Amino acid sequence: MKLESKELMLVTGGATTATWINAVARAANAIMDFGRTVGTAIRRIWTRNYC
Repeated sequence: MKLESKELMLVTGGATTATWINAVARAANAIMDFGRTVGTAIRRIWTRNYC
């Protein structure tokens, strides 16, 4: 079966793949790590504990 160009434009679908889920999880972890780093920096500045 061979699809014409018009038919190919109408193809829809897809699924949540493991790669996509992994990318979302990594992004969430990166955001959490960034927040943790910023929070720690603010706390260290606030308490004047730089060592």
